[in-house]
Amino acid sequence: MTPLRRRMLDALVLHGKAQRTQDAYISAVAQLARHYRRSPDTLSGGEIEAYLLHLLRERRLTRSTVNQAGCAINFLFGKVLGRDGSPCRIPLPRGPQTLPEILSREEIARLLACARHLKARTALSCAYALGLRVSELCALRLEHIDTAADRMCVRVVQGKGAKDRYVPLPPDLLELLHIYRRRVRSRGWLFSAATDSAQALHTEQAQRWYWHARDSAGITKAGGIHLLRHCYATHLLEAGVDLHSISQWLGHRHVNTTARYLHLARPDAPDGARRTPLALLSNLPPPPLH
Repeated sequence: MTPLRRRMLDALVLHGKAQRTQDAYISAVAQLARHYRRSPDTLSGGEIEAYLLHLLRERRLTRSTVNQAGCAINFLFGKVLGRDGSPCRIPLPRGPQTLPEILSREEIARLLACARHLKARTALSCAYALGLRVSELCALRLEHIDTAADRMCVRVVQGKGAKDRYVPLPPDLLELLHIYRRRVRSRGWLFSAATDSAQALHTEQAQRWYWHARDSAGITKAGGIHLLRHCYATHLLEAGVDLHSISQWLGHRHVNTTARYLHLARPDAPDGARRTPLALLSNLPPPPLH
């Protein structure tokens, strides 16, 4: 590891950046160095500008990906090297804001039924019934599940923005977790890595489980496992849960972030979903027989 890479890693930790942000920033700066075959601290603002334009024009990367690269480079020059001013002189506007394609309840049921095995089905069920980000899902530990009758919640530790939060644990998910714990042995982590039970499940593996189940279920809607989090918020809104509660359970800093799901919710939600709004799993229709 080069001294500059070590300095940047230390700065990312000191600034409280999440592990995924650390990995993305380090990767973006490493790609910049490989492009010019020089240490990034020797590059001029013009060279960095040309590189970002190269990402947009030649490599045709999305605006959000290029913006992330620009933020990583700005962090390097501003926070690590201590140079005043941004080396990226081109504007970095946000990319087009599109709404996700929400899975119907019938599609959710098919997807869970097509999971590879019990561990995959339980993980995907947790992602949906708790509205978790994939990093939060993989970081769940056994002690984070509170099954006391007067609590019934899951503690999400150090989610996005380095914040803890509590999410209600629905009875139907608790029942599935009991079945999973009886059949699958795990130490510490709720979902451990296949090759080492002492390690947490890798986010890439959880993503692969989702894609396999989606394809096996014949679902063509775009997106990865994060789509289950969008479905969680939308289906709760359709069931009549208030926006403020959903915002807290999702870990959003501002309720306006959660309000976008108002555009996705159907006003004619099934009656069963409205009777027991938190029981998302038991409100799913039975998967079709093959």
